[in-house]
Parts: sequence; structure tokens; C-alpha cells
Amino acid sequence: MALVYKICPRQMWAEAEAAGVFAGAPVDVADGFIHFSTAEQVRETAEKHFTGQDDLVLVAVEAAALGEALRWEPSRGGALFPHLYGPLALSAVRSVVPLPLGADGRHQFPDGL
Repeated sequence: MALVYKICPRQMWAEAEAAGVFAGAPVDVADGFIHFSTAEQVRETAEKHFTGQDDLVLVAVEAAALGEALRWEPSRGGALFPHLYGPLALSAVRSVVPLPLGADGRHQFPDGL
């Protein structure tokens, strides 16, 4: 199963769980799609967009469950990034884990990422 990842403030994710759907963070809404990263991209995403931010979660989503609304488009350095054109159905979510800051100020990812 191929997974894509979304880094999200814990409170924003709690609101999505309460609503039963994730419509995206403000940057996603502004851009017209929900930004995701692959396992190979997610650490760089954290460093580029979430440096120093605490109280985040890492949401793992089954890419195949997103269907045709998931598109792979060029971004940083021409690398293809997964973008979801539409809301994220929580049924596609496979895990949600804390993404704490370590003593070095960098996010501590689960083993395997």
C-alpha cells in the first residue's frame, strides 16, 4: 500500500475528525488542493514549512483510496508531489501520529520515515 503524508496542526486535525472530513489547511484552500508528501519528501516538507512548530500530527493516507482526485505534479526542483483536488475523506487515513520536536529542534518522525 503506497502512502502519502500530510503534516497538520493537532487542533486542525481534531476539527477535521469532528467534521468527518479534512478540507485542507489555509495554504491548501488558497492553492486549490491539499498538499501531500511522499515518504521521501516529508522530512524536507517539515523543514521547509514547519520548522520550530510543535503540536503537529503526521497523517498517513492510502494514495489509492484517493482515486483520480490525487494528481502528481511538479514542485520543488521538478519533483512530483501528490496533490489532492477535493476534500480528504477520513476513510482513506491509515494512521495519525504525533510529530514532536526533538531536543535538536527537528521533528521526530516515526521509524521508517
